[in-house]
Amino acid sequence: MKKAHAAFLIPLLLLSGFDCRSAGTSAAENKTEQSPPLPEETTVTLLAAGDNLIHDIIYLAARDGDRYDFDPCYSRIKSIVEKADIAMVNQETALGGTALGLSGYPVFNSPQETGTALANAGFDVVNHASNHTMDRGERAVTATMDFWDGFNEDREEKVLYLGIFRGGEERETKKNIITKNGVSFGFLSYTYGLNGFSLPAGKDWLVGMIDTEVMAREIDALRPDCDVLVVSMHWGNEFRHTVSETQKELAAFLAEHSVDLVIGHHPHVTQPCEVLPRPDGKTLTCYYSLGDFLSHTQTDYSPDTMLGAMAYVTVTKRVLGTESDVSVTGAGVIPTVCHYGKGRRPPFSVYPLWDYTEELAAEHYKSEKISLEYLYRVSREVFGMRMLDRKSFTYTARKFP
Repeated sequence: MKKAHAAFLIPLLLLSGFDCRSAGTSAAENKTEQSPPLPEETTVTLLAAGDNLIHDIIYLAARDGDRYDFDPCYSRIKSIVEKADIAMVNQETALGGTALGLSGYPVFNSPQETGTALANAGFDVVNHASNHTMDRGERAVTATMDFWDGFNEDREEKVLYLGIFRGGEERETKKNIITKNGVSFGFLSYTYGLNGFSLPAGKDWLVGMIDTEVMAREIDALRPDCDVLVVSMHWGNEFRHTVSETQKELAAFLAEHSVDLVIGHHPHVTQPCEVLPRPDGKTLTCYYSLGDFLSHTQTDYSPDTMLGAMAYVTVTKRVLGTESDVSVTGAGVIPTVCHYGKGRRPPFSVYPLWDYTEELAAEHYKSEKISLEYLYRVSREVFGMRMLDRKSFTYTARKFP
C-alpha cells in the first residue's frame, strides 16, 4: 500500500509544478515553515474536599491518652489526596485546642491534632471561614492561627490557612498563593454568617465575610498576581441538593470579577458543579457544595449527609513565546462516604465511594437508610458525568503526574 501511495503521489507533484529534485530537503523545510509552533503545556491538578466537621463523638473516638489521633479518619483517601498537586479542605470548626476546652455541636472547638492529621493526609490549603468560626470567640480564632504558624515554622512547604486574619493590614497585604509547575494559584475565602455571633468591635477584618464590596476589592487586588484564582464560599441552604438564588447571584458576581474556580460548602449535602461564562470570554467552574467530608451530622436528611465529594480539577497552562493562557480543562468529582459502625462505633473513616461495599453499608450506623444503590444514585443525580470512578481517576492522575 505504501508503494502504491508513493507512485500516485509523484505524478501529482509533477502536475503541480513541484521540483522533485529538491523534494528530499524542501518538504521538511516547507513543513516547518508552514506549521505554526505548538504551545508548551503544563497541567496542574487541584483536589478539594468539603466540610471537616469535628463533632464531640469524633474527637472522643480519636482520643489516645492525652492526645488525639485523627490519622485513621483519612487513611482511606490519603493516597488520592496525595496524588493532587494542591489539595484543600474546609475545616468547619476552630482549632482552639484543649487549652480552651473542647466542645461539639452546636458551639464547636476542636483538638489541634485535627490540623496535623489533615496535613498528614496531604492537604496543604485549609479554609477556616465558616459559620462556626466564631463559636468560641476571638481566642479560638487566634489559637487556630497560632497552631498553623507554629506548625509551619520548620516546614519548607507551608500549609496555607484561609479566611482568618490577625489584623487589617495583614488582610490587605497577605497573598495566599501556591505555585506548582510554574502555575500560580491564589486563594480567597468568605462565609455567609457566624451563627449569630459577632465579630469583635473594630475587628471586621478578623473573618472573611460575604460582602460584595469587600470581595470585589480583594479579588481585583489578587487577580493580577496569580494564574488561577480560587474562591472558597461558605453559602447555600442546609440539607438541600438544589442551588439557591443567592448562590447563583454570587456565582455570577464572581464570574464578573474573573474568578476561575469556586469551591462551595456549608449545605452538608452535595450540590452540582456548573461552568459559567465570564465577560472576558473565559469561564468560571463552580462547585456549589461538596457536602460533608468527616462529620457526624445527624438529621432526617441522612444518609445524604454521609455522602460527600472531592473535586478533582485539572488546570492547563499553554505558553507560546511571550504569550500564555491558563484554563480549567477538567472538573471531576470523587464521591466519598463518612463511615462509622453501629452504636456509633469508631473509627470514623472517609472512604472513596468506589471502595465502599454493601458489607460496610450494612455495618453503618445509618444502615437502615444506606445502600450502595442509593449512594451511587444520588451522586449521579447531583454530578452526572463528572463522577470519577477508580479507573477514570487513575487514568487522569497518571496522565498528569
